[in-house]
Amino acid sequence: MRYRRLGRAGLQVSELSLGSWVTYHNQVNVNAAVEMMAAAFDAGVNFFDNAEAYAAGESETVMGQALKKLGWNRLDYVVSTKFFWGLPGQHGPVNRKNTLNRKYLMQAIDGSLQRFGLAHLDLVYCHRPDPNTPIEETVHAMSDMITQGKALYWGTSEWSAAEIRAAWDIAERHHLHKPVVEQPQYHLFHRRKVEHEYARLYDDIGLGLTTWSPLASGLLTGKYSAGVPADSRGALQDMGFLREGLTDAAKNAAVQQLAPIAAELGGTTAQLAIAWATKNPHVSSVITGASKVSQLQSNLGALAIADKLTPEVMARIEEITGKLAD
Repeated sequence: MRYRRLGRAGLQVSELSLGSWVTYHNQVNVNAAVEMMAAAFDAGVNFFDNAEAYAAGESETVMGQALKKLGWNRLDYVVSTKFFWGLPGQHGPVNRKNTLNRKYLMQAIDGSLQRFGLAHLDLVYCHRPDPNTPIEETVHAMSDMITQGKALYWGTSEWSAAEIRAAWDIAERHHLHKPVVEQPQYHLFHRRKVEHEYARLYDDIGLGLTTWSPLASGLLTGKYSAGVPADSRGALQDMGFLREGLTDAAKNAAVQQLAPIAAELGGTTAQLAIAWATKNPHVSSVITGASKVSQLQSNLGALAIADKLTPEVMARIEEITGKLAD
Protein backbone atom coordinates (compact mmCIF):
# COMPACT_ATOMS: atom_id res chain seq x y z
CA MET A 1 0.00 0.00 0.00
CA ARG A 2 1.15 3.52 -0.77
CA TYR A 3 0.05 6.65 1.08
CA ARG A 4 -0.63 10.17 -0.10
CA ARG A 5 -1.05 13.45 1.71
CA LEU A 6 -4.57 14.77 1.96
CA GLY A 7 -3.95 17.65 -0.41
CA ARG A 8 -1.68 20.14 1.36
CA ALA A 9 -2.56 18.82 4.84
CA GLY A 10 -0.05 16.70 6.71
CA LEU A 11 -2.44 13.76 7.12
CA GLN A 12 -1.56 10.72 5.01
CA VAL A 13 -4.21 8.33 3.72
CA SER A 14 -3.92 5.04 1.86
CA GLU A 15 -4.28 5.20 -1.93
CA LEU A 16 -7.23 2.83 -1.61
CA SER A 17 -9.74 3.18 1.22
CA LEU A 18 -12.86 1.34 2.34
CA GLY A 19 -16.29 2.97 2.37
CA SER A 20 -19.59 1.85 3.86
CA TRP A 21 -22.25 3.32 1.54
CA VAL A 22 -25.02 0.80 0.67
CA THR A 23 -23.22 -2.12 2.36
CA TYR A 24 -22.96 -1.48 6.10
CA HIS A 25 -26.09 -2.52 8.01
CA ASN A 26 -27.91 -3.27 4.73
CA GLN A 27 -25.59 -6.04 3.55
CA VAL A 28 -22.81 -6.08 6.14
CA ASN A 29 -23.33 -6.71 9.86
CA VAL A 30 -20.80 -6.03 12.62
CA ASN A 31 -19.02 -9.39 12.31
CA ALA A 32 -18.69 -9.03 8.54
CA ALA A 33 -17.45 -5.46 8.99
CA VAL A 34 -14.81 -6.67 11.44
CA GLU A 35 -13.65 -9.28 8.93
CA MET A 36 -13.44 -6.85 6.01
CA MET A 37 -11.93 -3.96 7.94
CA ALA A 38 -9.30 -6.30 9.39
CA ALA A 39 -8.43 -7.59 5.91
CA ALA A 40 -8.22 -4.04 4.57
CA PHE A 41 -6.10 -2.89 7.51
CA ASP A 42 -3.74 -5.85 7.10
CA ALA A 43 -3.30 -4.80 3.46
CA GLY A 44 -2.33 -1.27 4.55
CA VAL A 45 -5.68 0.52 4.25
CA ASN A 46 -5.85 3.22 6.94
CA PHE A 47 -8.89 5.27 5.82
CA PHE A 48 -12.49 4.17 6.46
CA ASP A 49 -15.27 6.37 5.09
CA ASN A 50 -18.82 6.73 6.38
CA ALA A 51 -21.73 9.21 6.56
CA GLU A 52 -24.49 10.05 8.98
CA ALA A 53 -27.15 9.34 6.35
CA TYR A 54 -25.88 5.86 5.39
CA ALA A 55 -28.54 3.42 6.61
CA ALA A 56 -30.00 6.28 8.69
CA GLY A 57 -27.09 6.30 11.10
CA GLU A 58 -26.81 2.52 11.40
CA SER A 59 -23.72 2.41 9.18
CA GLU A 60 -21.84 4.55 11.70
CA THR A 61 -23.01 2.26 14.50
CA VAL A 62 -21.82 -0.87 12.67
CA MET A 63 -18.42 0.65 11.91
CA GLY A 64 -18.07 1.96 15.46
CA GLN A 65 -18.81 -1.45 16.95
CA ALA A 66 -16.36 -3.04 14.52
CA LEU A 67 -13.64 -0.57 15.53
CA LYS A 68 -14.25 -1.37 19.18
CA LYS A 69 -13.85 -5.10 18.52
CA LEU A 70 -10.74 -4.55 16.41
CA GLY A 71 -9.11 -2.48 19.14
CA TRP A 72 -6.64 -0.70 16.88
CA ASN A 73 -4.45 2.13 18.13
CA ARG A 74 -6.33 5.36 17.36
CA LEU A 75 -3.31 6.80 15.56
CA ASP A 76 -3.29 3.95 13.07
CA TYR A 77 -6.55 4.62 11.27
CA VAL A 78 -8.50 7.53 9.80
CA VAL A 79 -12.29 7.57 9.99
CA SER A 80 -14.70 10.04 8.42
CA THR A 81 -18.34 10.96 8.29
CA LYS A 82 -20.49 13.41 6.35
CA PHE A 83 -23.35 15.75 7.26
CA PHE A 84 -26.28 17.22 5.29
CA TRP A 85 -29.03 14.67 4.63
CA GLY A 86 -29.74 14.21 8.33
CA LEU A 87 -31.77 11.54 10.09
CA PRO A 88 -35.53 10.93 10.29
CA GLY A 89 -37.29 12.84 13.05
CA GLN A 90 -40.68 12.96 14.72
CA HIS A 91 -41.38 16.56 13.68
CA GLY A 92 -40.25 16.45 10.08
CA PRO A 93 -37.19 17.88 8.37
CA VAL A 94 -36.97 21.36 9.95
CA ASN A 95 -33.37 21.91 11.10
CA ARG A 96 -32.84 18.18 10.81
CA LYS A 97 -32.46 17.33 7.13
CA ASN A 98 -30.97 18.84 3.98
CA THR A 99 -29.21 21.63 5.82
CA LEU A 100 -25.78 22.84 6.91
CA ASN A 101 -26.99 25.37 9.46
CA ARG A 102 -25.13 25.74 12.73
CA LYS A 103 -27.82 24.14 14.90
CA TYR A 104 -27.88 20.98 12.83
CA LEU A 105 -24.12 20.64 12.41
CA MET A 106 -23.23 21.14 16.07
CA GLN A 107 -25.71 18.45 17.11
CA ALA A 108 -24.94 16.12 14.19
CA ILE A 109 -21.28 15.77 15.17
CA ASP A 110 -22.28 14.78 18.70
CA GLY A 111 -24.68 12.14 17.37
CA SER A 112 -22.04 10.67 15.07
CA LEU A 113 -19.45 10.51 17.84
CA GLN A 114 -21.93 8.68 20.02
CA ARG A 115 -22.76 6.14 17.30
CA PHE A 116 -19.08 5.58 16.51
CA GLY A 117 -18.13 5.44 20.17
CA LEU A 118 -15.16 7.70 19.45
CA ALA A 119 -13.84 10.84 21.12
CA HIS A 120 -13.15 12.49 17.75
CA LEU A 121 -13.42 11.92 14.00
CA ASP A 122 -10.49 12.53 11.69
CA LEU A 123 -12.45 13.91 8.74
CA VAL A 124 -15.89 15.51 8.56
CA TYR A 125 -17.49 16.53 5.28
CA CYS A 126 -20.39 18.73 4.26
CA HIS A 127 -22.15 16.03 2.23
CA ARG A 128 -23.75 18.48 -0.22
CA PRO A 129 -23.91 22.29 -0.51
CA ASP A 130 -26.80 24.05 1.21
CA PRO A 131 -28.18 26.99 -0.81
CA ASN A 132 -30.36 28.07 2.13
CA THR A 133 -27.58 28.59 4.67
CA PRO A 134 -24.87 31.24 4.26
CA ILE A 135 -21.53 29.58 3.56
CA GLU A 136 -20.02 31.73 6.31
CA GLU A 137 -22.32 30.12 8.91
CA THR A 138 -21.37 26.64 7.73
CA VAL A 139 -17.64 27.44 7.70
CA HIS A 140 -17.79 28.77 11.27
CA ALA A 141 -19.62 25.64 12.47
CA MET A 142 -17.23 23.23 10.76
CA SER A 143 -14.24 25.16 12.07
CA ASP A 144 -15.71 25.07 15.58
CA MET A 145 -15.93 21.27 15.42
CA ILE A 146 -12.16 21.24 14.99
CA THR A 147 -11.52 23.87 17.63
CA GLN A 148 -13.61 21.84 20.09
CA GLY A 149 -11.56 18.71 19.34
CA LYS A 150 -14.49 16.78 17.87
CA ALA A 151 -12.87 16.57 14.42
CA LEU A 152 -9.38 17.11 13.02
CA TYR A 153 -9.98 18.16 9.41
CA TRP A 154 -13.02 19.16 7.38
CA GLY A 155 -14.01 19.25 3.78
CA THR A 156 -16.87 19.07 1.28
CA SER A 157 -18.54 16.54 -0.99
CA GLU A 158 -19.97 17.35 -4.42
CA TRP A 159 -19.56 21.11 -3.97
CA SER A 160 -18.82 23.33 -6.95
CA ALA A 161 -15.36 24.86 -7.32
CA ALA A 162 -16.87 28.30 -6.65
CA GLU A 163 -18.47 27.11 -3.40
CA ILE A 164 -15.27 25.46 -2.20
CA ARG A 165 -13.26 28.58 -2.99
CA ALA A 166 -15.80 30.79 -1.21
CA ALA A 167 -15.59 28.60 1.91
CA TRP A 168 -11.80 28.64 1.85
CA ASP A 169 -11.70 32.42 1.41
CA ILE A 170 -14.07 32.95 4.35
CA ALA A 171 -11.92 30.72 6.55
CA GLU A 172 -8.78 32.54 5.44
CA ARG A 173 -10.31 35.97 6.10
CA HIS A 174 -11.57 35.06 9.58
CA HIS A 175 -8.58 32.86 10.60
CA LEU A 176 -10.75 29.74 10.77
CA HIS A 177 -9.91 26.12 9.97
CA LYS A 178 -10.02 25.78 6.19
CA PRO A 179 -11.58 22.98 4.12
CA VAL A 180 -8.78 20.71 2.96
CA VAL A 181 -10.55 17.99 0.98
CA GLU A 182 -13.40 17.39 -1.45
CA GLN A 183 -15.14 14.04 -2.01
CA PRO A 184 -16.46 13.91 -5.60
CA GLN A 185 -17.61 11.04 -7.75
CA TYR A 186 -14.80 10.10 -10.12
CA HIS A 187 -14.52 7.26 -12.61
CA LEU A 188 -13.86 6.63 -16.28
CA PHE A 189 -17.29 7.93 -17.29
CA HIS A 190 -17.52 10.85 -14.83
CA ARG A 191 -14.54 13.23 -14.84
CA ARG A 192 -15.49 16.87 -15.42
CA LYS A 193 -15.34 18.13 -11.83
CA VAL A 194 -12.08 16.46 -10.94
CA GLU A 195 -10.21 17.07 -14.18
CA HIS A 196 -11.57 20.48 -15.19
CA GLU A 197 -13.76 22.33 -12.70
CA TYR A 198 -11.43 21.87 -9.72
CA ALA A 199 -8.21 22.28 -11.72
CA ARG A 200 -7.16 25.63 -10.23
CA LEU A 201 -7.96 24.61 -6.66
CA TYR A 202 -5.20 22.00 -6.43
CA ASP A 203 -2.42 24.57 -6.65
CA ASP A 204 -4.32 27.62 -5.37
CA ILE A 205 -5.58 26.19 -2.06
CA GLY A 206 -3.98 22.73 -1.92
CA LEU A 207 -7.25 20.82 -2.27
CA GLY A 208 -7.08 17.06 -1.72
CA LEU A 209 -9.57 14.51 -3.06
CA THR A 210 -11.07 11.33 -1.63
CA THR A 211 -13.05 10.10 -4.62
CA TRP A 212 -16.04 7.75 -4.61
CA SER A 213 -17.62 5.25 -7.01
CA PRO A 214 -14.52 4.26 -9.02
CA LEU A 215 -16.59 1.44 -10.51
CA ALA A 216 -19.56 3.65 -11.43
CA SER A 217 -21.71 1.72 -8.91
CA GLY A 218 -20.65 -1.54 -10.55
CA LEU A 219 -21.00 -0.62 -14.22
CA LEU A 220 -17.23 -0.87 -14.70
CA THR A 221 -17.15 -4.44 -13.43
CA GLY A 222 -18.88 -5.59 -16.62
CA LYS A 223 -21.61 -7.47 -14.75
CA TYR A 224 -24.41 -5.25 -16.12
CA SER A 225 -23.78 -5.95 -19.80
CA ALA A 226 -26.62 -8.49 -19.87
CA GLY A 227 -28.99 -6.70 -17.51
CA VAL A 228 -29.21 -6.33 -13.73
CA PRO A 229 -28.08 -9.43 -11.78
CA ALA A 230 -30.37 -10.35 -8.90
CA ASP A 231 -27.57 -10.14 -6.33
CA SER A 232 -26.17 -6.81 -7.50
CA ARG A 233 -26.40 -3.30 -6.07
CA GLY A 234 -28.63 -2.29 -8.96
CA ALA A 235 -31.21 -4.87 -7.87
CA LEU A 236 -31.61 -3.38 -4.39
CA GLN A 237 -34.99 -1.72 -3.98
CA ASP A 238 -33.67 1.65 -2.84
CA MET A 239 -30.98 1.70 -5.55
CA GLY A 240 -33.46 1.82 -8.42
CA PHE A 241 -32.26 5.28 -9.41
CA LEU A 242 -28.99 3.70 -10.58
CA ARG A 243 -30.49 1.23 -13.04
CA GLU A 244 -30.72 3.46 -16.10
CA GLY A 245 -27.04 4.34 -15.89
CA LEU A 246 -25.98 0.78 -15.11
CA THR A 247 -27.72 -0.59 -18.20
CA ASP A 248 -26.49 2.12 -20.62
CA ALA A 249 -25.73 0.22 -23.82
CA ALA A 250 -22.84 2.38 -25.07
CA LYS A 251 -21.05 2.36 -21.73
CA ASN A 252 -21.49 -1.37 -21.28
CA ALA A 253 -20.06 -1.87 -24.75
CA ALA A 254 -17.05 0.24 -23.78
CA VAL A 255 -16.55 -1.83 -20.64
CA GLN A 256 -16.43 -4.96 -22.80
CA GLN A 257 -13.69 -3.32 -24.87
CA LEU A 258 -11.70 -2.66 -21.70
CA ALA A 259 -11.71 -6.35 -20.75
CA PRO A 260 -8.90 -7.41 -23.14
CA ILE A 261 -6.69 -4.57 -21.86
CA ALA A 262 -7.30 -5.64 -18.27
CA ALA A 263 -6.54 -9.25 -19.19
CA GLU A 264 -3.24 -8.23 -20.82
CA LEU A 265 -2.26 -6.59 -17.54
CA GLY A 266 -3.27 -9.64 -15.51
CA GLY A 267 -6.39 -8.14 -13.97
CA THR A 268 -10.12 -7.54 -14.29
CA THR A 269 -11.95 -4.56 -15.72
CA ALA A 270 -12.88 -3.56 -12.17
CA GLN A 271 -9.23 -3.56 -11.12
CA LEU A 272 -8.34 -1.61 -14.24
CA ALA A 273 -10.97 1.04 -13.44
CA ILE A 274 -9.84 1.47 -9.83
CA ALA A 275 -6.21 1.59 -10.91
CA TRP A 276 -7.03 4.26 -13.49
CA ALA A 277 -8.52 6.50 -10.76
CA THR A 278 -5.35 6.22 -8.67
CA LYS A 279 -3.25 7.52 -11.56
CA ASN A 280 -4.62 11.03 -11.10
CA PRO A 281 -2.01 12.74 -8.87
CA HIS A 282 -4.64 15.00 -7.31
CA VAL A 283 -6.55 12.02 -5.87
CA SER A 284 -5.44 11.39 -2.28
CA SER A 285 -7.49 8.21 -1.86
CA VAL A 286 -9.92 6.18 -3.96
CA ILE A 287 -12.82 4.93 -1.83
CA THR A 288 -13.82 1.37 -2.64
CA GLY A 289 -16.79 -0.63 -1.38
CA ALA A 290 -17.33 -4.33 -0.78
CA SER A 291 -19.94 -6.62 0.75
CA LYS A 292 -17.57 -9.55 1.23
CA VAL A 293 -13.86 -10.12 1.75
CA SER A 294 -13.32 -11.62 -1.71
CA GLN A 295 -14.58 -8.38 -3.32
CA LEU A 296 -12.33 -6.35 -1.07
CA GLN A 297 -9.28 -8.42 -1.94
CA SER A 298 -10.07 -8.15 -5.64
CA ASN A 299 -10.34 -4.37 -5.34
CA LEU A 300 -7.00 -4.19 -3.54
CA GLY A 301 -5.47 -6.06 -6.49
CA ALA A 302 -5.90 -2.85 -8.48
CA LEU A 303 -2.66 -1.52 -6.96
CA ALA A 304 -0.62 -4.07 -8.93
CA ILE A 305 -2.43 -3.04 -12.12
CA ALA A 306 -1.75 0.65 -11.49
CA ASP A 307 1.98 0.06 -11.84
CA LYS A 308 1.36 -1.29 -15.35
CA LEU A 309 -0.67 1.67 -16.62
CA THR A 310 1.90 3.17 -18.96
CA PRO A 311 1.10 6.26 -21.04
CA GLU A 312 0.41 3.92 -23.97
CA VAL A 313 -2.11 1.88 -21.98
CA MET A 314 -3.74 5.03 -20.63
CA ALA A 315 -4.13 6.28 -24.20
CA ARG A 316 -5.87 3.04 -25.21
CA ILE A 317 -8.27 3.39 -22.28
CA GLU A 318 -8.96 7.00 -23.22
CA GLU A 319 -9.74 6.04 -26.81
CA ILE A 320 -12.46 3.69 -25.55
CA THR A 321 -13.99 5.74 -22.74
CA GLY A 322 -13.14 9.40 -23.34
CA LYS A 323 -16.01 10.15 -25.68
CA LEU A 324 -18.52 8.74 -23.19
CA ALA A 325 -17.24 10.68 -20.16
CA ASP A 326 -19.07 13.64 -18.67
